[in-house]
Amino acid sequence: MGSSAIAANGDQNRPQGRCSQCGKIWTLETAQGVCRWCGKLATCQTTRTHTLRNIKSNGRRRQRQANDNGSGNGNGNGNGYDLLQGEWLAYYQVGKGFERRVRPEDREDFLHDLFLKFAKVKASYDGKGRELTEGGLVRIAQYEVAQYWRKWFKHINGMDCGRCSKAQRQKCKEQHLYRECPKAIRTESLDTVIEDGNGDSTPLYELIADDTAVDVAARLDARLVLQSYPHRFVQLAYKKYAGYSLDSTERDYFYRQVKKAQKLLAI
Repeated sequence: MGSSAIAANGDQNRPQGRCSQCGKIWTLETAQGVCRWCGKLATCQTTRTHTLRNIKSNGRRRQRQANDNGSGNGNGNGNGYDLLQGEWLAYYQVGKGFERRVRPEDREDFLHDLFLKFAKVKASYDGKGRELTEGGLVRIAQYEVAQYWRKWFKHINGMDCGRCSKAQRQKCKEQHLYRECPKAIRTESLDTVIEDGNGDSTPLYELIADDTAVDVAARLDARLVLQSYPHRFVQLAYKKYAGYSLDSTERDYFYRQVKKAQKLLAI
């Protein structure tokens, strides 16, 4: 049997092999789909080396070679997804029309996420006895493109205009009210210099509270206080703090020193 062949699994007629993405045992009834282990678009492979990633890289290599030879069509579709079959091929036929609507560095990830979105909606429709048409796939792709740009704009500008009405968005655009947006997420650099009004300045990151930071001033004050007490009294205090019991002689001495210390602190 060749490395690309898929054997039937008993009466269930289930493809037998491993996931092309994570390498775990294939559990789906079909030879391609969203793996239940890793949640990624994958195919059933009998070898762990022949993965969907290899198909995509080979497709890109063939496309580059065709372009170098002057025979490439320059459409950027030599990514190997055209080798898919069935509903996944339909997903690619729709998704490739929206791939160029996002930034170039995000196109491959966007197309992959779009396939997964198609598959999730298709599974939901199948559970309700409904059919997901090509027009439905187009609507899903349009929504995902809009969501992509909303997330990108929020990340860059610190605001999410998608939560406002269309009339409000148009008003902000015409009157340039973005800086006055009350919903904007204000960010500040940690290197910002803070003035205290007395001519002194401190970087913002030095003013951030840190529960794990050591309070040097408090530690020095405590050390000076302990140095003013008798050494024996300090030793017994540490012993009592550690949970050890004091005998009668130590206890009498300790509480006499405690009373003296209280009188000094009251002065």
